[in-house]
Amino acid sequence: MAFPHPSGLLPTEVAFLCEMEQITIIPRQRLDRLDLLGGPTKPLIPPQRTTLPLWLAILLKRQRRANIIPPPWLYIENLEEILDIETRHFTDTFSPAPQIPVTRQTDHSGKPFYASPPFVGSCTVNTAPTALPYHWYELSEMLLEAATDDVSEPDRVRQLLRDIREVRLAKMRKEVDQLSGDGEGTRLDGVGAMEISESRGFVTGVMDGLRKLDASREQARREREEEERENRRYDDDDDEMT
Repeated sequence: MAFPHPSGLLPTEVAFLCEMEQITIIPRQRLDRLDLLGGPTKPLIPPQRTTLPLWLAILLKRQRRANIIPPPWLYIENLEEILDIETRHFTDTFSPAPQIPVTRQTDHSGKPFYASPPFVGSCTVNTAPTALPYHWYELSEMLLEAATDDVSEPDRVRQLLRDIREVRLAKMRKEVDQLSGDGEGTRLDGVGAMEISESRGFVTGVMDGLRKLDASREQARREREEEERENRRYDDDDDEMT
């Protein structure tokens, strides 16, 4: 018997999508272009920088064919500034995400569309240094696992990422406390993909519980009103008899 699939993306599925993020590398060997589903890559010519999907960059890194350049927001000084922004400047909300360039593109059939993460360059060397992209958490975990030697002071980076994550999770819990069962939601601007995936079950569980409580209150209110109407009708009948 198959169990029902939970709503939304699982953390493993979010990590899979993150592997399509574009990241900057420095090739160590010459390689011809590769024809991928998303289009051909540029020929790799050392030491010219180029951007590749994260999954391909990690593959070349493990084969010692390339070095990965971490995005600017993964440097210690920028992570410290992001932590300061999260704790001092945006105490009740999440820090703004980087601006996504609105670029009109066309698919193979000529139909226009606008790209969104992970198909925009939000993790290359040209990204904003103090803004966390949509896939910030899972991408940093992958880089720290596969390209530790390309990250400056990886232990300190892990600590700062852990602190930022704890601060943002506390904000998520605070936002949940403001929810009610009347259908009114809350804004989650700047929240990352993995944060949404990991919190979805908790948030939806809270919302379902609030809806049930509101439904029971509404039922109790209707029963009280019905009982009051019945009592008034009995009182009116007694007055007429007297």
